[in-house]
Amino acid sequence: MAGPTPEIRTFLCRSDNVGVLIRDPATGACAAIDVPEAAPVLRVLAETGWRLTDILVTHRHGDHIAGIPEVKRATGARVTAPARAGSAIPEVDTTVSEGDTVRVGDLAAEVWETPGHCADHVAYWFREAGIVFSGDTLFTLGCGRVMESPPETLWRSLQRFLPLPDATQVFSGHDYVLANARFAAAVDSANDAVTQRMRKAEEAKSAGRFLVPSTMAEERATNPFLRSGEPALRNAVGLGENVDPAEVFVALRERKDRF
Repeated sequence: MAGPTPEIRTFLCRSDNVGVLIRDPATGACAAIDVPEAAPVLRVLAETGWRLTDILVTHRHGDHIAGIPEVKRATGARVTAPARAGSAIPEVDTTVSEGDTVRVGDLAAEVWETPGHCADHVAYWFREAGIVFSGDTLFTLGCGRVMESPPETLWRSLQRFLPLPDATQVFSGHDYVLANARFAAAVDSANDAVTQRMRKAEEAKSAGRFLVPSTMAEERATNPFLRSGEPALRNAVGLGENVDPAEVFVALRERKDRF
């Protein structure tokens, strides 16, 4: 039996962070996924009339947690954060690790540890709702920058997302869509699906929108970092046949860092 259908609002925070509120209409429980800055979160809460009960933190970087103290003071929301972050995240009430479950009213999310961008990163997979909050691990048409581990660690984390159903909505932590689309077009130029998404990314940017959420079907078809096993991407980075896709990923990530 299908689970409850959540209500979701996305909005821009800082210069390129994607703020997200997810609400269970049955109970009124509502969570913010990270709080990059307080003002946009509080504004959307006021516009919707929603009552914030939870803050689900993906990782400890300042551009994802800076607004937590102010929002918690204003709402009393419970802060759930990765256990591996230790004391780096303020105002934490509950810590979570791989395999834990968090609830927002009747909505349930599985916690995945997805290190690579940073050691403490987690994603929240709302299985019944068909929604995953991927933070800075998986972006629309891209992936996070490797900062605290070998790049193969991020590659393994990205593999967690590949088996998700086509219709799964992927909410990432930043709007890097246009830059990611340009890179995808450069390394996967014969891919018509990439060309189409490039056009959509340009249209969205012109209209002041962003392509978040994406879907897993779209990401599998167009995200070069998820397509590292494809011959076109292997050829783009000059690697031969029978090479491990993880090596292709490493080469792609290094090229994106210079792009």
